Amino acid sequence: MFTTRFATASLGLLTVGAALTLSACSVPAAPADAAPADASPAVFSTATDATIVASFDLTAGQLPENIVSAAGDAVAVTFAASRQIAEISAAGDVDILGTLPAPAGGGTATPVLGFPLATGLALVDDAYYALYATGEADTTGLWKLDAAGEFDLVALLPSAGLPNGLAFDEQHDRFLAADSVLSAIYSITLDGDVSTWSADAVLAQDGFLGANGVQLHGGDVYVSNLDAGTILQIDIQDDGAAGEITVAAEDLVGVDDFAFTGREDQIVATLDPSSEVVLVTNGERTTVLTEDDGLSNPTSVLVQDDTIYVPSAAYVTQDNPNLLTATLAGK
Repeated sequence: MFTTRFATASLGLLTVGAALTLSACSVPAAPADAAPADASPAVFSTATDATIVASFDLTAGQLPENIVSAAGDAVAVTFAASRQIAEISAAGDVDILGTLPAPAGGGTATPVLGFPLATGLALVDDAYYALYATGEADTTGLWKLDAAGEFDLVALLPSAGLPNGLAFDEQHDRFLAADSVLSAIYSITLDGDVSTWSADAVLAQDGFLGANGVQLHGGDVYVSNLDAGTILQIDIQDDGAAGEITVAAEDLVGVDDFAFTGREDQIVATLDPSSEVVLVTNGERTTVLTEDDGLSNPTSVLVQDDTIYVPSAAYVTQDNPNLLTATLAGK
């Protein structure tokens, strides 16, 4: 998440096929271990067919911050400034599921930003969980949306921080939440027990926001640092504690959240201030979507097979918060 104070008071497959008909006598047989002719390429290299499937109400605070898959063909997002969770159908219909309680003090004490906002989102056992940053001690933390559309507090987090990225670690039955101001990753159990999982210096901010998006992949934790422009890989030790930290990607200043494409260890990431979506393959960055495709300060990305869903919050542009889809394509 990358933002400045709001200007308003209310607050991004091409399938390359080649049918070759060759005489068996003129072409030597393929080795037994060769990949089938129709095998998918090892990694993606571009994105096509960018389409805005839904545009949101800027003045109502419908600034999509984080995204997860929902039932059927829908996805779910947090609307940052309206403090809501919403489901969005494939047709672009928006269904508001619930609104977090307004903080008593108005949320003006929220660190760095000065307004209350819903951030990280997770879906666990058919229940939505959202992080909420208010700058107030009785509301900053992890909340659960119940079946009646009401929010229940699961765990309080430091009000001096800005809880942001959220992921659920199934192996250890816990959430991992990144704090972009206090430069920490918290472990939060389903029962609400909180501990600091990592507070390494590489998570720190450098003038604005540090640790941001959190994802699990291959048994490790990955976290972006917006100011540093890095995605960090943190080993999970046998006891669940944080282990060695290495840099998985760099030169991504303004990186918000990210996801893995499902092809090797390839990453697709959102660069919020520059309105870009990039693929990171073996450390090499390729821009695949820009503002010309409809991006407006993209905040996160969801991968489903070869389709990506990219919410744009328009924090800085103040123009057209939206949900965009595109198709990842191979070389």
